[in-house]
Amino acid sequence: MVIRTGVGRARRATAVAVVAAGTVLAAPGTVLAATGALPPKQPVTADLETGGEPCVSGDERPYVGSVPRLTAQLHGPGGGQPGQANRLRGEFEAWWQGEGGAEERVTMTTTTMSDSSPFSWQLPSEIPDETVISWRVRAVNDAGASAWSSEGAGAPCQFVYDRTLPDAPVVTSGDYPDDHTWTPGVGVRGTFHVTAQADDVTAYAYSFIGGPSKTVEAGPDGSAEIRFLPESAGVQTLSVQAQDRAGNRGPRTSYTFRIGEGPAPVARWKLADAAGSRSAVAETGAAARAGAGVTFRAPAPSGTPLTATASLDGSGHGFLTPGTPVVTDTAKTFAVGGWVRPGRVDGTRTVLSQDAGTARAFALGLTRVAGAPQWSFSVGGARITGGLPETGAWAHVLGQYDAETGTARLYVNGRAAGEEMAVTPVAGEGAFQIGRARGAQGYRDRWQGEIGDVRAYDRIVVASEVRDLAARAPRRLGHWALDTAPDGLAPEEGGGAPLKLGPGASLYRLDDPCDPLDLECGQDFPLEMDGDGHLRLDGVTGHAATDTPVVDTSGSFTVSVRVRLADDEPAGPMTAISQGGEHGDAFKVRFDPENSSWDLVMAHADASGAPETVLSRIESPDGNSGSGHRVTVVHDASSRQVSLYVDGVKFDDGGTADFTAAWKSTGGLQLGRGRTADGWGEYLHGAVDSVFAYEGALSEEEIRRLPWLPAVGR
Repeated sequence: MVIRTGVGRARRATAVAVVAAGTVLAAPGTVLAATGALPPKQPVTADLETGGEPCVSGDERPYVGSVPRLTAQLHGPGGGQPGQANRLRGEFEAWWQGEGGAEERVTMTTTTMSDSSPFSWQLPSEIPDETVISWRVRAVNDAGASAWSSEGAGAPCQFVYDRTLPDAPVVTSGDYPDDHTWTPGVGVRGTFHVTAQADDVTAYAYSFIGGPSKTVEAGPDGSAEIRFLPESAGVQTLSVQAQDRAGNRGPRTSYTFRIGEGPAPVARWKLADAAGSRSAVAETGAAARAGAGVTFRAPAPSGTPLTATASLDGSGHGFLTPGTPVVTDTAKTFAVGGWVRPGRVDGTRTVLSQDAGTARAFALGLTRVAGAPQWSFSVGGARITGGLPETGAWAHVLGQYDAETGTARLYVNGRAAGEEMAVTPVAGEGAFQIGRARGAQGYRDRWQGEIGDVRAYDRIVVASEVRDLAARAPRRLGHWALDTAPDGLAPEEGGGAPLKLGPGASLYRLDDPCDPLDLECGQDFPLEMDGDGHLRLDGVTGHAATDTPVVDTSGSFTVSVRVRLADDEPAGPMTAISQGGEHGDAFKVRFDPENSSWDLVMAHADASGAPETVLSRIESPDGNSGSGHRVTVVHDASSRQVSLYVDGVKFDDGGTADFTAAWKSTGGLQLGRGRTADGWGEYLHGAVDSVFAYEGALSEEEIRRLPWLPAVGR
């Protein structure tokens, strides 16, 4: 029941009398004399909440944007002790100063409940806004009423109901003006100034297109700054709402600006100079003097725009330097990187560094961790390691320091390989070095191998740019269309090693005649979108294989095949594709009927019973109908991971696994069978088609584009 009272001078006296009567009724001596029972305990402010917030008063009182629910924990004579539950009612009272100075009060009494339950009151919607509302509560049982929560050591709870929305804020930026001009900005942080149009704004809610919603606190003057790092070029909009102390958010202000491509590197050397040159021409910055141990016109990584690189012999003469700093302030944001091919991976070897007296401000290269080589980026006293350097294998490495977040990151082949927070840089205004690093006794940690396309930036190189810098056009090692097989040899379209058909393997073509009395005549058809024919395997001996390995299973590779199962309920595991050695498979993809799953199995050694890493994807058997499934294996040696894709998709929680036990297989690529403890087995009953093999790890986008990916870099 809610009682609302407008109290003038006369009525206020009545209200006081009522409160006094309640207080007298709650006096313990009176109750004991009458009944021998005890009244409830006085509520304490620590057990009271206004809209879920603690009970406070005075300057600490909250501002709320909606009419709150008042909540209290009340206790009977037992004080809430275990086993002493009591039946109580809660009496709430709220008051404020109305128009003309008259005090107004509203009250409500709850139903009778156990004191183990919370007592609450949703205030009526008619309470005034922009006014201090006070409230209190007491507990009542058959013996009487407790003291009010505001009496004695207590105090009234207070709040202000504020339903007035703040006005839209004003947004300005000198870094990214809203004037229809394009500003070079990818990787360059900008500041947006937000100004309030009301005096009670405490925060701003904001978001950029494509980004999450965030909030920033307003300063004492009601203004705030929003920082933004553009990660792509294009038209961008910042949306901002002012938020007042009651949590009310006003109308949005939309601020539109235009982001151009990121600024060019502050220094760049392609290192593709003419043979015999004694300096490297700079695309940006100063030319780099080359030591006598540098040879130009060395090979470049395939699938990149580079035509040549520089080879460093690892001696004291194997270096390049412009003789000046490239990162002018190592305490600010910077990034350095390039293409490298190590000739040796022992010890610590430096690709890029910058002098800092008798030390280095930063160094990018490789080192050994627990006896194994890893790529490395050091800034100040921090060192980030990750990835797997391979002798004779190209990699793109990039180190980056973000001064705003204090984070140093290492990227290998376009992927994040490690990071460290709270990095403290050191001042380094000495010369930039290619192929060596400064130490107390002179230059050391010299590079042996090739280096190309060295770049240095005074900004963040965003993730998409890192991927582009490290991008290599796929180097296809083989494509077997399986549309023809003259003399039992299915040709590789580029003239490579053919797949030799074994017993139980036959080629099916759509235009092949068949016996009309044959039950299977006309029921078979080429796998969808993969040519005019495919390979049929009988599940007993049927297979096809190359004589020699196709992919180097100790390095990065991608292998893909389309496969369709002939049975609805296969009797046992069946291998679609594999490549291994004498005793085991370095990799194989098989269907496991027990779990109805496609499994990628990576053996840790060429030995029977060797440990295995297994990835699984649940799929139903095909029953010799439909287009089957394209299964793809990706081994990324730089990140030491293996992935399984089915129809171009991998599971987020199970499509990739760490794999550190890669080994170089000696056997040929196999279709339709794999190694078992008893030799060859797990023969496939079904059809396979359109086999692809690549050097390197294809991206998810490239895998989705199979089989239409261009045959580049053969």
